[in-house]
Amino acid sequence: MFQLRLTFSQDYPDKPPKVRFTSEMFHPNVYADGALCLDIIQDGWNPCQSAGSLLMSIRSLLTDPNCSSPANPEAARMFLDDQAEYKKRVRRLARRSVE
Repeated sequence: MFQLRLTFSQDYPDKPPKVRFTSEMFHPNVYADGALCLDIIQDGWNPCQSAGSLLMSIRSLLTDPNCSSPANPEAARMFLDDQAEYKKRVRRLARRSVE
C-alpha cells in the first residue's frame, strides 16, 4: 500500500541504506518528509544486517510504533489516545496511495 525507497550507497554494507517513504505517511515514527526514525538505520546499523532484516524491522515498527520517541508527535498522540481515529486516518492514506 505504501511506497518505500531504499538507496544503497557504495559504503553498503558498512553503512545502512537511506530509507524513505515516497507515499504520504501518518505514523509516529515517520517524519513529514518520509524519513524513518528507526535505530537500525540511525545508530544501530551493523554490517551483518541485510536489506531483508531492515525490511522486517520496518514492518515491525509499522505495526508496533515507538511512541516514546516520535518523529510525528501528532500521530503518536493519536495512536495512544484514539486508536479508532488513528486507524481511520491511516486507512484513508492507504486508499489514496493505491489510487
